Amino acid sequence: MKYTLLGKVIKQSGLLLVAGSMLLGVTTLQAEIKPAVVYDTAGKFDKSFNEAVFRNGVLKFKADTGIRVTEIEPTNSTQREQSLKKLAKRGHGPIVAVGFSMASAIESAAKAYPDTHFTIIDMVVGLPNVQSVVFKEHEGSFLVGVLAAMKSETGVVGFVGGMDIPLIRRFACGYEQGAKYQNNNIEILQNMTGSTGAAWNNPTKGGELTRSQIEAGADVVYAAAGGTGIGVYQAAADLGKYAIGVDSNQNYMQPGTMLTSMVKRVGDASYNSWQAGLDGNWKAGFQALGLAEGGVDWALDEHNRELVTAAMEARVNDVKAKIIAGDITVHDYMSDNTCAAPQGINFSN
Repeated sequence: MKYTLLGKVIKQSGLLLVAGSMLLGVTTLQAEIKPAVVYDTAGKFDKSFNEAVFRNGVLKFKADTGIRVTEIEPTNSTQREQSLKKLAKRGHGPIVAVGFSMASAIESAAKAYPDTHFTIIDMVVGLPNVQSVVFKEHEGSFLVGVLAAMKSETGVVGFVGGMDIPLIRRFACGYEQGAKYQNNNIEILQNMTGSTGAAWNNPTKGGELTRSQIEAGADVVYAAAGGTGIGVYQAAADLGKYAIGVDSNQNYMQPGTMLTSMVKRVGDASYNSWQAGLDGNWKAGFQALGLAEGGVDWALDEHNRELVTAAMEARVNDVKAKIIAGDITVHDYMSDNTCAAPQGINFSN
């Protein structure tokens, strides 16, 4: 006897029938998942936060599973909630919401559609159908702070943040701690771009702030500012100084002057949410991803290899290992809204 299974004719065989049943089960499971993502208003091609979700999440998931992720790019805050509810109403899930600014929209949508699975990145929403994923940006920023201090010849480094919020202060504080851990006498200049969402997409202002810091002596500038960082990197390149990227690996943007990037694997977090939905083991709750969990890191590739000596690489990786082992505890600005050095760290190392 012969059986037709998934468009193929096979002979009766216990082994083949079992294999076929497994394949049929996978196909059925895949047919039940309708993954989706709602980006922050900066758009999926911001070359930073959103784009990391697109390239390392959306595109990778499609390549690995053959399943298309439905994408929505809201242009204003009102559209965030509308987009989430529209997707839930149409049976999508898990639905990933990119960014802390999506919190109220997620809360409303999750309450309206309690059977839909939602994942929010960079914020915690305590509902039974919401998965909250945050990152230990201070740990990754500590590493690039160490590297910046090693690279600096002036003893002055800079930081340009986007919107002035505790989350971005966490980046700045980690960077400051890392730089001072390497050189207790180093000076760190800091500026925030603004106090509204527009601060994430203002390359002109980012360039102006960078030039001002360079004029004040900074020769390495770290940006945690979304699309505004494009202006930071351009200004550093124009003036022959170094810049440090964020979220995505941005080393390619200005090769030769991009010292490194503090990689925040938001794309992996998105991918993992959809994969868990596909596997049937998606879980609500809270995740905090740092160096030990592979959530943050520093980037070394062909675009910055010549800028990082073997000694620099060894030093940063040694510090990374110490943080993972618990020998160094990087203070989290968001724990108390201060940037005091954590107890036990000797800044004269």
